[in-house]
Amino acid sequence: MIVANIHSAKTNLSKLIERAESGEEVVIARNGKPAVRLTPVLAPKDMPRRSDGLPAWMGSMAGEITIADDFDSYDAKIIEDFEASIQS
Repeated sequence: MIVANIHSAKTNLSKLIERAESGEEVVIARNGKPAVRLTPVLAPKDMPRRSDGLPAWMGSMAGEITIADDFDSYDAKIIEDFEASIQS
């Protein structure tokens, strides 16, 4: 693990990023106490996938969200009032 204080991290940020990208754990400390960890961002092809090939996060809310059967119905009076408001 590499621990760098903030001043050193500002001076050597490019090098620290390269080391984090290569798999090393890089921690930036403030006043000698760990504050943040640099971690590489996964490319879309490297992100976890479901068995059907879709990203793992897709479908994570299954069963949590419901849509009313009449979600796309409308009240003619609301449409009339809306259209009147944008014409004035």
